Amino acid sequence: MAEIDKLIRLLVEAEGSDLHLSTGRSPMIRQHGDMTPLDLPPMSNEALLDMLMEITPEDCRADFQTQFDTDFAYDIPGYVRMRVNLFQDLKGCGAVLRVIPATVISAEQLGLGKGITDFCYLSKGLVVVTGPTGSGKSTTLAGMIDLINQTRPDHIITIEDPVEFVHQEKKCHITQREIRRHTKSFASALRAALRQDPDIVMVGEMRDLETIEIAIETAETGHLVFGTLHTSTAPSTVDRIIDAFPADRQNQIRTMLASSLKGVVSQTLLKRLSGGRVAAHEVLIVDRGISALIRDGKTFQIASAMQVGRAKGMTMLNDTLLALVTAGQVDPNEAYLKAVDKDDLKSKFGNAGITLGEAGA
Repeated sequence: MAEIDKLIRLLVEAEGSDLHLSTGRSPMIRQHGDMTPLDLPPMSNEALLDMLMEITPEDCRADFQTQFDTDFAYDIPGYVRMRVNLFQDLKGCGAVLRVIPATVISAEQLGLGKGITDFCYLSKGLVVVTGPTGSGKSTTLAGMIDLINQTRPDHIITIEDPVEFVHQEKKCHITQREIRRHTKSFASALRAALRQDPDIVMVGEMRDLETIEIAIETAETGHLVFGTLHTSTAPSTVDRIIDAFPADRQNQIRTMLASSLKGVVSQTLLKRLSGGRVAAHEVLIVDRGISALIRDGKTFQIASAMQVGRAKGMTMLNDTLLALVTAGQVDPNEAYLKAVDKDDLKSKFGNAGITLGEAGA
């Protein structure tokens, strides 16, 4: 047993999501969204580095020595899987280890609405799941892939850095590839995927122009593509994709995106009053009207079109936040802190007779 396994077991037993290790301070865990120190002594740089190197794959050690950070997955067989980020900072080495549930949480267990699960029945197009780091994008995507796995006899290719959820084959044939282990980059893996007879491709992160472009082209060629971006709202996701391209290509990309983009799911995690955390979603479904707005460069009108499109399953983040507060699942101040358009949410709270504390004063 690796020495770090003892800390991981403390994390899991406390129902924490992340283990934070830093030189010169006690280990900390994120428990239901809050940072909590463990009752353990601080670790020296040498002791912490020895502990981390014990579980770091050889190729990732080389990355760490040359680039000063690296990502990999670590398994305690039969117990838990962790996503590990190893890095250097002012104090020395450090790491953050995130718990990946041993079994995929289903779309039903996650409470994904019909507007989201309907994306799983598409035959082609691009669906983007967005949100800040730690907002549960990977968990939502895994639940969507699992729903496809249960209902369709297709070939799914996932491209991740690192592979997080390990899917057991049900109706689908599933190929899971990891950056640096099985392929050089997201872009090269996406190019190769077109020669591997996929029906569905999941891209763990659309992190550069080349990857975004190939993802759009893959969707245009008759495949269903899922990807993630670090944007906070559905309309801003469309702008982020277009703005990734040079100005002289943006009209062309608008046209391609108008025909290939099928939906955007933006989400954030909130502390649940009863314990644990709950996701709030914003859902954009690209119908003919939204498609025309993208093509014509009128993305600033998407939010208004989403309000009109509620009957089709579109949802604004503030409406979801209001619903969670009204249902007694989330504290109003927590919802206010996580809102993007705080003035709009404050107005909705006022109309509903919900009062805010100091956070919204």
